[in-house]
Amino acid sequence: MAERQFPDMWVDPQDDPRDSDALPVGERATLLDYLRVYRLTLRMKCEGLDAEQMARRSVPPSSMSLLGLVRHMADVERTWFRQVMAGEDAPRHYRTAEDRDADFNGAVADDEVVADAWRRWEDEVAYAEAFVDAADDLGMIARNTDRGEIALREVLVHMIEEYARHAGHADLLRECVDGRTGQ
Repeated sequence: MAERQFPDMWVDPQDDPRDSDALPVGERATLLDYLRVYRLTLRMKCEGLDAEQMARRSVPPSSMSLLGLVRHMADVERTWFRQVMAGEDAPRHYRTAEDRDADFNGAVADDEVVADAWRRWEDEVAYAEAFVDAADDLGMIARNTDRGEIALREVLVHMIEEYARHAGHADLLRECVDGRTGQ
């Protein structure tokens, strides 16, 4: 690790890839920038960890781990953008009727499990980004859901909330792994 001004943090503030000099203008740009930042935050919290560290359940008796969070967020992205907004028949990657917490319970210390989780998460993020880019209006409504009607803007706000909540979990999990703290 290169010498930094704040070695216990992810990056020195001036090197933080989440920050940009461009201020988002308008609702769409603002929502997408917040979502981009939180997605990048999850990735940053997991950088440099091996499979054992990614799968470590640092706060017993919780089954939560950084790997479980990546798997969980892959399914959250899939649910909201493929199933709800696009109306696709796209079963979750991990959660099943028999194990509603399979995203966390199946997060085991195996390099292929980690690689699979990142691959699925990246695929779902790419799908979501393409879906939103193609949407003419953030007010577009998904009507065929078990949740009732919901607008794309509401889904984007929910995704920001979901990532923000789990970024806090990731802070604690990562600090238990190697002492690095969030920012």
